[in-house]
This record gives sequence, structure tokens and C-alpha cells, in this order.
Amino acid sequence: MSKANDHLRVYVVDDDRSVVRSLCSLLTANGFETTSYHSAEEFLDKYKPSNPEAACLLLDLRMPGMTGLELQREISALKFKLPIVMLTGHGDVPAAVSAMKSGAIDFLEKPTSESSLLRAIEAARAVTSDFSMSKSVPAALVARRLKRLTQREREILEHLILGMSNKEIANELEISPRTVEIHRARIREKMEANGISDLIRMMKP
Repeated sequence: MSKANDHLRVYVVDDDRSVVRSLCSLLTANGFETTSYHSAEEFLDKYKPSNPEAACLLLDLRMPGMTGLELQREISALKFKLPIVMLTGHGDVPAAVSAMKSGAIDFLEKPTSESSLLRAIEAARAVTSDFSMSKSVPAALVARRLKRLTQREREILEHLILGMSNKEIANELEISPRTVEIHRARIREKMEANGISDLIRMMKP
């Protein structure tokens, strides 16, 4: 495990205590530091931004009281330099896409696999040293990157930016969810994207 992980703190905000325990246990086992909160209100009350601090936020989309989307807006208003990965339940994908358009790094559907979780956290870590992610990529550069994609990857990219889950894409294209996940990783690599939010920004008309 990279030593860089030793210095990355992951703030986990979720009202489901069993989910919090599971996520923190997995992240700790992979060398990340964790701090957990069981509501958005608790996070805002207790979080003290440290500058500089390598950290990201693993945030549940739907919680009693202040929702994940509302906390995301509050964090933006407070100008906290904290990359966000959204956690969503079934049927929340359109809302998660909305969150990404507002700056979230990625979203994960519950229950998420260890590989998907670690990949999303690594994407968040990649921007902690320089939080000023490009809001736009020149059209000519996007076009060059798109030429790297295979026809199947282009098809999957089109479905991804519509907010479809791996399972939904797999059903639509009659392939396995695992195959979608593999293509998704290759799309990110070829498009030089940290997460789906970057892809959405690149593909905006």
C-alpha cells in the first residue's frame, strides 16, 4: 500500500451505522485514516478544516434531516477544499449525476465493491494536492481523447453520462456488469478523467 494513503483522511458521513463501520474497516485495512459522522449536521458541527490536509468526503446521498446534496452545497458555500464521493442507494443515480455536475468526484451504488470504493477514493486523493480541477477541457483535446475509445467504450460512455448504473448498462448492451466495469476503467484512463464528473464536464455540449 502506498505511503501516501497514510496521510489521506477519509471523512465518512452516513446515517446507517453498520455501513459506516463496514466502510471505515475496509478503508483502515487499506491504509487510510478515517473519521465518521452519522449525519450531515454532525459533520458541519464537528469538522474543522485543516490547511493543508489531504482528505476527502465519502457522503451518503439520502439521510434524515440535511441530505448529502444539501451538505454538498453547504461545503461549496463554505469553500471547504474537500473532494466528495457520493454513496447512493438503488434509484438514486439521477440525483448522484446531479451531484457530480455540482463537483462531486464520483458516486458509488450501495453495496459497493472494495475495488470500486478504493478506485473512487484514489480518484479523490488525486485532486487533494490541487483541488482546482479543470472546469472545462478544450473541445479539440476532448475530441483527441475520444478517438482513443473503441466503439464499445463510446457506447458505454454515452450511457454513463446519462446516469445509468453498471447493471443498467449491462442489461441495455447485453453484456456483464463486470465487463462494463472494465470498460469504465479504460474510459477514465483514455479520457484522462478522475471520475464520472470529469467525463460529464468534458461531454457537455
